[in-house]
This record gives sequence, structure tokens and C-alpha cells, in this order.
Amino acid sequence: MNTLIGACSEAAGAVYQPIAAAPPGQEAVEVNVLPCIQVSLTAATLLDRARAEDDARWPAVVEWERAQAQRTYAGRCAVAQAQEFVEKGDPPGQNGVPLPTVEQAAAMDLVSAGAEVTARWRRDPEEAVALVHELAAGGEFALDEILDEAVDAAVVVGLLALQEARTASDPSTAVELCLGAVPHITLAVALASADLD
Repeated sequence: MNTLIGACSEAAGAVYQPIAAAPPGQEAVEVNVLPCIQVSLTAATLLDRARAEDDARWPAVVEWERAQAQRTYAGRCAVAQAQEFVEKGDPPGQNGVPLPTVEQAAAMDLVSAGAEVTARWRRDPEEAVALVHELAAGGEFALDEILDEAVDAAVVVGLLALQEARTASDPSTAVELCLGAVPHITLAVALASADLD
């Protein structure tokens, strides 16, 4: 992920360099937004490569985390199934929209937990750490899977900013969006490296 942060900064610098080098008073400066577009096109691949490298570097930890995730996923499915059973008398959905399946409800619970941790981490990391421990205490979530989901939430926002940079109508907007992705990717790095044990 640090590679992606550096790439975003380099892309922004490449766009702004001609502006900085232009003589004072020059009204128009030709810039090339290709570096921003290249970063947006390669960002997901860079992140996948970083994850694969981590998996290869710590296979035992990855295997343990997967086993924990299966256990907690089964717990969330059991809770969702119980809720579905209790609500069976209710209509199947609002406006013809079906209710989520047990598996979807279990996955949505984890996504919500990760998003909430990410939002709190931005305001107060200690408060976010307390939330992670509180969520894990119930047994439906493991510490690592909550943090992994929080990392994913931060990364997705950063990738969306880079995607938008690709289609920006002017170079300044493209650079702002490219640089705007950096805090989200940086947050993802902070979450991924957090040690809560």
C-alpha cells in the first residue's frame, strides 16, 4: 500500500511540475494527466500484489485468520437465521425488495462493523480500538476480520477517488482526486498495521 501512496504523490507531482516550472505570468500551461490515469488503472493490481505478498510472507497467520473468520461467520449466520425465523410473520420485504439471505445478512454485519471502525479511527483511534474489542467480545467477530474489513472500507474509498480521477474533466481536479486518495490509503495502512492483541 505504501507503493500506491508514493505512486499517487508522484503522479500529482508529474502533473504539477510543468505548472511550477512555467514562467510567472504565463496564462496557459500544458500538462499531462497520464500519470494520474496510470495510477488509477494500476491501483487495484498494486493492492492485490501487496496482499499476495503478505499472504506468502505469513502463511500461518493467514491460515489462522481464515479459520477464525469461518468460525465467526458461522456465528453471524446463526444469529441471522434466528432473526429470520423470528421475523417470518413479517412481510418479505418493502416495495417488492426481498430481504437479504442469511449469508448476505452475516456479510453485511461484518461490512457495517468495518465501516464503523474506519469512521471512528478517523476521529479517534483509541475509540476505534475500543469498538473493535467491544465487537469481538460478543464472539460474532474476530479482531483480525474486523480490522481487515476496516482496511477494505478505507481502500475502497481511496480506489473510488482514483477511479474518479481517471475521468476528471480538468487536470487540477484529477490531481486533487489523486491526492485525495492518499489519506484513505494511509488510513488503510494504519489499520492494517494496528496490533490490538
